[in-house]
Amino acid sequence: MSIRSFQGKTPVTGEQVFIDPTAVVLGDVTLGDHSSVWPLVVIRGDMHRIRIGHTTSIQDGSVLHITHAGPFNPDGFPLTIGDHVTVGHQATLHGCTVGNRVLIGMGAMVMDGAVIEDDVVLGAGSLVPPGKVLKSGYLYVGRPAKAARELTEKERSFFTYTAENYRKLKDQHLAELPSQA
Repeated sequence: MSIRSFQGKTPVTGEQVFIDPTAVVLGDVTLGDHSSVWPLVVIRGDMHRIRIGHTTSIQDGSVLHITHAGPFNPDGFPLTIGDHVTVGHQATLHGCTVGNRVLIGMGAMVMDGAVIEDDVVLGAGSLVPPGKVLKSGYLYVGRPAKAARELTEKERSFFTYTAENYRKLKDQHLAELPSQA
């Protein structure tokens, strides 16, 4: 079963959410309306909360986790992802905050306490170290990620385009998995 309770907390999904049967979503997780979770994704809210906004796509093989509260970090770090976000294949998001209209490239890693503001592109394979803030309106690349340049207006319009494209695709998948509709 791809959706599982843990320690009395069960994932909550909004309307028309697609979760591929090979994905695992467990614990204190909320998925907003029209979001999608693709094959082999792991979303593990077992020691803190994970909140994912609407029309957000978590693509194949991505891992989403948190940082627990403990003696070295009294509050821990939940994971929060905004609306109209596309998380590319095999990305790792760990105890960070991702704003709205963000594209996270394939294989990117975003670590504990990092913040990605609204309207950001994080290039494939990039690493956002713990606590780093990526300011709105830029393309970031590298390990560690650094601002490469400002985004163009055309690139900014791509955020909602790609989010809506994945919304349509997940609707096609939902049509073939009526038990999730």
